[in-house]
Amino acid sequence: MSVLLLRLAGPLQSWGIASRHNTRSTRTAPTKSGVIGLLASALGRPRGADLTDLASLDFGVRIDQPGQLLVDYHIVTAASRSADPALQRMPTAAGSTLRPHESTKVTRRHYVTDAVFVVALQGPPTGQLAEALKTPRHPLYLGRRSCPPSRPILIEHTDRYTSVEAALADLEWQAGPAEQRRRRRNDDLITCEILVDDRTGDGHMTDIPLPSPPFQRRFGSRGVRHDRVFPPIRPANHPHDPMDLLG
Repeated sequence: MSVLLLRLAGPLQSWGIASRHNTRSTRTAPTKSGVIGLLASALGRPRGADLTDLASLDFGVRIDQPGQLLVDYHIVTAASRSADPALQRMPTAAGSTLRPHESTKVTRRHYVTDAVFVVALQGPPTGQLAEALKTPRHPLYLGRRSCPPSRPILIEHTDRYTSVEAALADLEWQAGPAEQRRRRRNDDLITCEILVDDRTGDGHMTDIPLPSPPFQRRFGSRGVRHDRVFPPIRPANHPHDPMDLLG
């Protein structure tokens, strides 16, 4: 069965799994629900569409460049040029408005910065998904609209591998040039953490989208297994870089 390989790289990524109210957290690696959302966007599926076929794909992620966590401080308030004070207040879900001293809210949004991940998906719809990623119906983002990718997402669609794990172990290391130079200086052997679907695995994640109304999303759990692989490395070029002399 064919395998679809994706590269998720960008200045900012955010893969929430339990975001509520004023704190929007992120996992340190892409979630299955987040990647399914990206694929649904490429296919042009509307919010609330049935995603059962995408959720059934075998899923795995490899952390090629972990990045760092960033917390962004936001202030949300009502915006209106009207002289009417009532229109300068933040609306509520109940249809009323907050009082003036309540109309500014602080939110904290968490991101992973300067990270690179490889995602492998296996299942019948992968050929259709590969075509959709070449010409997506909607813009593609890495978890949130403020997180565009910095490199092409689609790596390849191939029949060379028998499993998601085999693909993650064999694909060339995808870290950025600066990270590769740094790791080559410090590590004789490159290892990458992987997280793959496994019903008997050592952990669980609640990131399987279930059929639900557009704004009342529900998620089911899946078994996962943590492991490590040793991806092949592209032979290093050795261009003259004076900055290397500084360590």
